[in-house]
Amino acid sequence: MRFDTKIAVLVRDDLESWQRLNVTAFLVSGIAGAHPQLMGEAYEDADGTTYLPLLGQPVVVLEADAQTLRAAHQRALGRELAMSVYTREMFSTGHDEANRAAVRAVRRDELDLVGLAVFGPKNGVDKTVKGAHLHP
Repeated sequence: MRFDTKIAVLVRDDLESWQRLNVTAFLVSGIAGAHPQLMGEAYEDADGTTYLPLLGQPVVVLEADAQTLRAAHQRALGRELAMSVYTREMFSTGHDEANRAAVRAVRRDELDLVGLAVFGPKNGVDKTVKGAHLHP
């Protein structure tokens, strides 16, 4: 199946493995929360046990250095793509309110981005994440 839209997650290439996974999970939750139409149907196994729905389209996970991540952030803003962000300061907070305060305290061009996720037209997302590589 082909999709007209794309979800892409970029994570910094200098993060620890647990940080990469944590950042990816948080960033994708932002896209899913803002775009409920992306969610598929609930799952059910052969015994009738139901499970929560998942996103109905693939998510590409990429890695990038700080400069490429910053450039992708600027391109996403210019294209007005839906975007979630994760900053280095958020690793030291313990809850959502503190995360929002950490982002709010820093000007857009000075955010220490360690990850971002974008959603939008496939072509626009591809151009936005140019320079990033598939996560190993």
